[in-house]
Parts: sequence; structure tokens; C-alpha cells
Amino acid sequence: MTIVQALPGNWLDTGDNAWQLTAATLVGIMSIPGLALLYGGAVKKKWAVNSAFMVFYAFSAVLIVWIFWAYNMSFGKPWFNMPSFMPSGAWIGHPDPTTSAYNMEKEAIIPAAAAGMPALGYGQATMVYFQFVFAAITPIILLGAILGRVSFKAWVIFVPLWTTFIYSIGAYSLWGGGWLGSLGVVDYSGGYVIHLSSAVSGFTAAAIIGPRLPRDRESFQPNNLLITLAGAGLLWLGWSGFNGGDPFTANADAGVGVLNTHTATAAALLTWTVLDVFAYGKPSILGAVNGMITGLVAITPAAGYVNGTGAAILGVFAAALPWMTWNFFGNGKTWLFRKVDDVLGVIHTHGVAAIVGGIGTGILADPKMIEWYGTKGDSVSVTGWYYGNFHQVILQIEGAAFIIALNIVGTFILLKLIGLFVPLRFDEETLLIGDDAVHGEEAYAIYADGQRVPVLGD
Repeated sequence: MTIVQALPGNWLDTGDNAWQLTAATLVGIMSIPGLALLYGGAVKKKWAVNSAFMVFYAFSAVLIVWIFWAYNMSFGKPWFNMPSFMPSGAWIGHPDPTTSAYNMEKEAIIPAAAAGMPALGYGQATMVYFQFVFAAITPIILLGAILGRVSFKAWVIFVPLWTTFIYSIGAYSLWGGGWLGSLGVVDYSGGYVIHLSSAVSGFTAAAIIGPRLPRDRESFQPNNLLITLAGAGLLWLGWSGFNGGDPFTANADAGVGVLNTHTATAAALLTWTVLDVFAYGKPSILGAVNGMITGLVAITPAAGYVNGTGAAILGVFAAALPWMTWNFFGNGKTWLFRKVDDVLGVIHTHGVAAIVGGIGTGILADPKMIEWYGTKGDSVSVTGWYYGNFHQVILQIEGAAFIIALNIVGTFILLKLIGLFVPLRFDEETLLIGDDAVHGEEAYAIYADGQRVPVLGD
């Protein structure tokens, strides 16, 4: 729950406010243009425009939903409590608008995780913006599983509904003062709320919507690897805001979160590349990008709770386990992955990696890694199994189980309801043509003005 508290005098901390806005913008850049470029380059040429444009649509749609009701559903006052037979605590916030936040020039906020601590040195609008970019990137990550066949009309409807009824529940349960956070489950910056959620929902959506055309599944080469790398680079560096912004202040913990993020990511990229070389004899560019993503995902729930050694260990395991699930079970090697067409392997790079990071936090969380909220606030620390607290592992498993169940059931219901009104996938002709059929536009202008287009027989 976000508590708004009026403060006398000059309460604004310009440094904290500037860092929080900067961190939020870095996270926003991960979506646009980061994932727009990554997706646009990683798919076939015929889907480059549609894939990138769906990212821009989702970013815009989530913002409107966020300020009018979803922010307070994720971080506002409690709305519904858990049933009596479940652990105590609320599971969602009240859907109030936050548009008045723009007038809160003399009010500061206290996040629920920091209840009882001094107010942070900036207004609610800054926090609404910061939390928005996290909410926006989650369905965008989900999109990676269903590229190349999901109907644009269905996507237009799905994004605001999914943000309202699924993301908000997960965010409130862990971050907004809800029941999972009250139990002691920790998720520093979104390993469960964002990455496990998007991976499970994406995999469920892929199963319901159905696969791409057989010819596309057999051959779906990237149309531009350099564009893909550019998007991946923005994703990696943008993650400095992802994990560096979650102490909510420009303090030493922000630096710890950033350094741990890059340590784990470098270890993961190198691990995936080494495994590719041992298995296939060549280092793969797409493999390196996948390794990078697994490291970023796995460190996200742990960034402020593990030390540098723990970050490197997480990076190695975060790449090794998804590499094995992808290469031993994915890509049509088992019945499940023949049936479910997860285009970019989101269930591996985000789902498996998120579980590694979440449970790994329960193992490696160092009680000496103390997270401070605000300049004079109380501290938060977590003790993992390695340091004598096995119960944290149990809590992390319980948190993962809830997020998995929520996203399977919620996504299934939403898509079945949407399918009653619009088709969930493009028709066969559109699937053959791609961007030109959907938008009347193509990614690359092959012929310049005045240049004669060759025809058969020339």
C-alpha cells in the first residue's frame, strides 16, 4: 500500500527525485526502443513492423490503464483480503485513479515495504511513473512467446485486461503490502512479478492461440541480427535502472544493485556461449543474447540481497539451466514444445531463469547485504539457506507457485473470453503475407523511387 503523507518545509530531495526519474526512463528504454528493436530484428522480415508496433501499443495502453486504476490496484489501499483458510493479507488494491498525483507538489510517499519509515523525498507522480515502466514491460516480454500469429485486435484488448486483472494481483501480493510479502516472500525488482509472470502467461497464450504456420516454425531466421543486438544492448544497460532504482533512493544500495546486475549478466552470457561452443562448435550471437537475458532475469529478484559472489553464481546457473531446458526439451524436442510454439523461448529465458533467481535468492541471500529505504529509513535484510535460514527457500517456492497458478488460470480465462469477440490469431492469408496485410507497411524499402521493379521473365 502506498501511503501519502504531507510534509512541512523543503521536503523534496532533488537527487533522489532525479535518480528515480532517470532509473524509470532507463527501464522505459528497455521497452521502447529496446524490445521493439530486439523483436523487430529477431523475427522474419514479414513480421518486423507488426512485432515492433505491438510493443509501442502495449507501452501506451498500459500507461492509460495505470494512471486511471491499475497503479492503485497494485500499490493502493487494500480492496479484497485473502479467504480465511489462506494466509492473512490482501491480494489486490482498490482501483482508484492517480491523476491527482500531478498536483501533489507538497506531498511525499512511503512505499508499503517501508511502512513506518520516513517518507521518500519525492512526490507520488515520480513513483507512479517508476512503477509504470515495470508494468509496461511485462506484457511486452509476454509478447515474445506469441509473435508471428497473434491477432493485433486481440492484442489490443488483451493488454489492458491482463494488466488490470493479472499483473495487479501479482504486484500487490508481493510489493503492495499483500499477503505474499507479508509471509516473507521477497522479490527485489520483479523476478516473479514481471519475468515469471510474463513467461507463464506467454506460454499459456501460445498454447491457446496455436502455433505459427509450419513453414514459419521450420524456418524463422532473424531478418537483422545487428538490430537485434542493438535492442539487446539497450535491454542490458537499461537494466541499471531496473535494479538500481528499487532502493527508491540514490543511495549505496542502488550501486550494489547495478553492479550485481552486470556481474550476473556477464557470467550468464559467457556461460551460454561456452555451452554453445562445446555443444555445437561455434559461438552463437542469438545464444549470447539469450544468455544475457537469463542473467538479467535471474539477478532481478536478488540484486539487493546477494553479494558479488552470489551474483556471479546466479549468473552461471541462470544460463546453464535454461540452456539445458531449451536444448534438451525445447525447439520441438518433446511433445509439449511441439504443441506449444513459444517463438523466442520466453519460458526458458524468463521463466526458468526467474525460478533460478527467485529460489537462488532463498539460498544465497546474505544478511550482511542490508537494503536501506530513504536516507534515514529502516533497513531490510534477508537471510538465505546458505547463511542458516532454509525457510526462505520454502517461502520463495510458495511465491513462485502462486504466480504460476495465477498466470495460467488468469490468462486462460482472459483469452477464452476475448476469443468470443475477436479471433485470437490472424487468418491464413494474413499469416502468409505478414506486415503488409496487417498494416500496409513493410520494414525495408527494397526499391527506391523511380527504380523499375523486376517481374518474371526479365
